Amino acid sequence: MTAPVDSDASTHLTLGQEAQDQLFRAARTANTFTDEPVTDEQVAAIYELVKYGPTSMNQQPLRVVLVRSAEARERLVPHMSRGNRAKTSTAPLVAVLAADLDFHEELPRLVPTMDNPQKIFADPAVRAASARFNAGLQIGYLILGVRAAGLAAGPMSGFDPEGVTAEFFPDGRHQALLVVNIGRPGPDAWRDRLPRLGYDEVVRSV
Repeated sequence: MTAPVDSDASTHLTLGQEAQDQLFRAARTANTFTDEPVTDEQVAAIYELVKYGPTSMNQQPLRVVLVRSAEARERLVPHMSRGNRAKTSTAPLVAVLAADLDFHEELPRLVPTMDNPQKIFADPAVRAASARFNAGLQIGYLILGVRAAGLAAGPMSGFDPEGVTAEFFPDGRHQALLVVNIGRPGPDAWRDRLPRLGYDEVVRSV
């Protein structure tokens, strides 16, 4: 069910009502999926859209592993919390989202107007914090991109991050942040919509 719309507030948005609903009001975290496959072409189209979302200094630290094979799924599922294992086993596509902790190596190409941009992130702790934050921004864009493709996302933080990192990113330069099931929503895919904070509870002017 679509959330109620404040018609006065919605007139201040240039995005059409249908798109607003698809991306936000009617979109939900899915817990079941049909068996319709999610193609590489769909994933590529999603990425080609959301790659334009902003990150600090254009650092783009998000890295994605698409878990497609049965063997890879068997490696992933034991690291999921018990409540997430069944749906992760059966979702058409599962994506493991990680931050590249050495994203600074790409900065000369991504920020060609700056001389030696890597020096800003010479401290590994500073670099890791920035990688996690900006990859988190990109994860938000990716979820919206999945919705824009007419698919549903089921993001899950209930997993063993160290175990998933070791299993899918053994190089030591990546950190797993989120696991997302992707596909067409199946029967009884949604739980009841949880409350949202109101504008006056979140926003203030100074």
